[in-house]
Amino acid sequence: MPFLPAAEPIILNGRAMGTTWSVKFLQPVPPLNPPTLHARIAEKLEQLEQQFSTYRPTSEVSRFNARPSTEWIAASPELVRVAADSRRLSARTSGVFDPTIEPLVRLWGFGAQRRTGNLPASAEIAAARARVDWRRLEVRVSPPAVRKTSPDLAVDFSSMAKGFAADAVSELLVSLGASHHFARVAGDIKTAGSHVWRTGIEQPSATANAPALAQVVNLAGHALSTSGDANNFFELQGRRYGHIIDPRTGAPVSGALASVSVIHASCAQSSALATALFVLGAEDGYNFAVRERLACLFIIRDGAAFKQRATPQFLKLTATTP
Repeated sequence: MPFLPAAEPIILNGRAMGTTWSVKFLQPVPPLNPPTLHARIAEKLEQLEQQFSTYRPTSEVSRFNARPSTEWIAASPELVRVAADSRRLSARTSGVFDPTIEPLVRLWGFGAQRRTGNLPASAEIAAARARVDWRRLEVRVSPPAVRKTSPDLAVDFSSMAKGFAADAVSELLVSLGASHHFARVAGDIKTAGSHVWRTGIEQPSATANAPALAQVVNLAGHALSTSGDANNFFELQGRRYGHIIDPRTGAPVSGALASVSVIHASCAQSSALATALFVLGAEDGYNFAVRERLACLFIIRDGAAFKQRATPQFLKLTATTP
């Protein structure tokens, strides 16, 4: 689709899914009406929030979680797609990525209700872990449906849903003629077209008052997602607890790894893979990424400083991107 070469990118932004979103696009010929496009994007994100939010009691996910039935339940194509992709990544990572992590997320206070007071007891963690198993979530593509083989199974697709939303916004933009664009939902970014968009991977120690970039990346037709513990955590008794839970231990991930950034064709995949690699940790995550030929940047704590470790695919991609 041709675009107006002399024009600056049009910028739109808003709030949805409990976070911010922004879009930059080159005006196609004929041009799009920005307010109309803003409304279409907001409508799409509202639809996805009503499907995937664990904060809304009426969302599709919340209703599935609340229902104890082990029968097939009709589901939206979007939920079936995310559930199926999540299951595939769970199998690929031997369960390190697990969309049925919701009981542990809630127990540690990173869900709709924040935890107050002491840390969960060992018995509470064990009880929540017993409810987590991605193999108990089944998916049917046609007709689209999902079911749980255990009545108390509960899902949380947060690690993939915002990336999926960025992909959905990108698909909407392409369908309307804005083929060259940059779409961001929270920290998940999807670009399309031949135009090069310059963005940055944030230094984990950066704050709103002292922003800093670990690396600048040029994207053209790729997605970028970062997972880490810099923004969503609590501290208790001198120890930091991040929001990403390891299903193998039932506790927040701990270790030297500060963040993982993944470049991929799909933003849903880059988002979910970044979470899985963060759970795996600095060494196992890096080895997995190299073995799977993933383009990743690991930022690792080294005393009071940070060091970077990039996979060969990341170095190759960032070296060849204009």
